[in-house]
Amino acid sequence: MIMEQEIKSHLHEIEMELQNLTRLFGIPDSVWLQPDTYRYSLWQDPAQACFVCTFNSKTQSVKRECPLPEVLNDERLDALHRRRAVRRLCRQTFYDLLKAETGLRPPWGSLTGIRPTRLIYEQLEHGSTLDEAAQNLTDLYDVTPEKAELLREIVETQQLLPPTDDKWIDVYIGIPFCTTRCAYCSFSSGEIGNGRLVEPYLDALFQELRAGVDLLRESGHQLRALYIGGGTPTSLNEDQFARFLDEVNRCFPGVSEFTVEAGRPDTITPGKLRLIREAGAGRISINPQTMNDRTLQLIGRAHTAQQTVDAYAMARAEGIHHINMDVIAGLPGESLDDFAHTMSAARELKPESLTIHALAIKRSTRMHLEGTALPEPETASRMTAMGLETAHQLGMKAYYLYRQKAMAGAQENVGCALPGHACLYNVDIMEEQTHILAFGAGGISKRVYPGEGQLRRAPNVSNIELYIARVQEMIQRKRDLFLDR
Repeated sequence: MIMEQEIKSHLHEIEMELQNLTRLFGIPDSVWLQPDTYRYSLWQDPAQACFVCTFNSKTQSVKRECPLPEVLNDERLDALHRRRAVRRLCRQTFYDLLKAETGLRPPWGSLTGIRPTRLIYEQLEHGSTLDEAAQNLTDLYDVTPEKAELLREIVETQQLLPPTDDKWIDVYIGIPFCTTRCAYCSFSSGEIGNGRLVEPYLDALFQELRAGVDLLRESGHQLRALYIGGGTPTSLNEDQFARFLDEVNRCFPGVSEFTVEAGRPDTITPGKLRLIREAGAGRISINPQTMNDRTLQLIGRAHTAQQTVDAYAMARAEGIHHINMDVIAGLPGESLDDFAHTMSAARELKPESLTIHALAIKRSTRMHLEGTALPEPETASRMTAMGLETAHQLGMKAYYLYRQKAMAGAQENVGCALPGHACLYNVDIMEEQTHILAFGAGGISKRVYPGEGQLRRAPNVSNIELYIARVQEMIQRKRDLFLDR
């Protein structure tokens, strides 16, 4: 039987999730400073073999229950499954209360997690069909039919991809430099400036990469996908970029999926594109975010829409056959017509994959410091729907999705691709079913424990100068993670 102390612990653990739910309904955080605005309780009913949860406000009261999880006779796993059941029960009960109070229905219902696809996979493991699993998200969590159908499409697409298991590992290599910092950026990157940190950074990174080769050999894992991200890797000059790609190829030769972010069009040259192709990378990203010059200036991108068009032409001329385009729905000052203009440009440029991000304003961004407001939920919803419609018009299917806090219209980020062009690394990093070996400042290595739904992380420090000074520590962190049996 679940103990009273364990129940109190569960309630304490979910308080932050409850605050996230109030934000979904536009309720300010200050409500949590007012005592007794919301009252809740949780208990186990032995007679009914269920957990029972109640939530009350000054005007509403709701009650829900859920069956006790199946006992596995493993104390640790049983506690884990109880914790998950309780969290979902409490979250859904509070959602019912807020919905009754406000009359609103968020597009993702009561779901606040980053990876809603997990709920589909859990139901498939218990014998549901894909259609049944999608319908259950609407029935159980009040997810709108449109979002449930999006998840069904994503899982259906993922099921066509090569499966992963414990032997596989992906490699991520980060170049944390950009020519300018975008107003919405919260990544661990810095403006390249006079370039004084580039050479020391590459020296440290090469040490870490070479140690990674030894780690891969000792751990017995096989390389599945290689992804070079940032920052903007193409912010390096051509000589630095050539030496970097040479080192990557020496350390990790012959990988079947090799992606390089060339995100900023103003950093792309024919020479860098040639280096990418000769290194064996089959996939690049050229990311305008918007094709409206006024918005580009406002968000600090320091390039024009025409430079995006020119970069695509250069990449095609160089024989690169997969280009991803990232766009952001809900950028400051943009109307539906502005976003429609960006989607029109996407149809003309014909990327092989299109990623539609709903604007998220994080605390570490310039937008947050300047008090930039998110667009109206209806506008954000129509923009993201337009993005998905454009992807479908281009012949693409959605294949991965993730959500963040403080997103425009409580929407999502969704990646779409033509058949045969889905990026394994993107699926692996989002679904967290594959080990990740990450190099460079801000990289986070992950070790997955199959069958347990658990993983451990080994983060690298984000500050570039600290990374350079402490690279040996970063090497040891990964050895501790992957060689600890």
